[in-house]
Amino acid sequence: MFFKSKKEKAQKAETAPVIEKKELLYRENIRTGCAPATKQEAIMAAGKMLVETGYVEPEYAEAMLEREKTCSTFMGNGLALPHGVEAAKKRVLQSGISVQTFKEPIDWDGNPVRIVIGIAGVGDAHLDILAQIAEAMLDEEVSANIADYDADKIYKVLTGKE
Repeated sequence: MFFKSKKEKAQKAETAPVIEKKELLYRENIRTGCAPATKQEAIMAAGKMLVETGYVEPEYAEAMLEREKTCSTFMGNGLALPHGVEAAKKRVLQSGISVQTFKEPIDWDGNPVRIVIGIAGVGDAHLDILAQIAEAMLDEEVSANIADYDADKIYKVLTGKE
């Protein structure tokens, strides 16, 4: 039957899994003034934040390290955008990001990095996330100073919300 009764719809709604739609970024996923770290430590910390807020399964953090072995996620201007390999997409539960800023630059394959934004995207959502980050970084003031911003200002810059 094409149309379902209200009773059938209600029964289906009761048994359907409820997945809370999350924001792409929460203030809790922004850590500023982080102590010096290695590239691997920064990637694992980014992945851990994504796991803790329910965006990804724990294996995704390892997939972020795997991606880094095949190609650097250094973007220039002190920014790195680590994310998992294609095969790890099944480990992404919901799209989201994590942000870390460092007091001193960390070595990212010979490049200085002060801001690390971990990315997890369902399907091709990571492309939209990358575009949004790139758009925010087009502002010269933002790209030059974001590593020195507090969590509230980073949140506002990346989400447009107060």
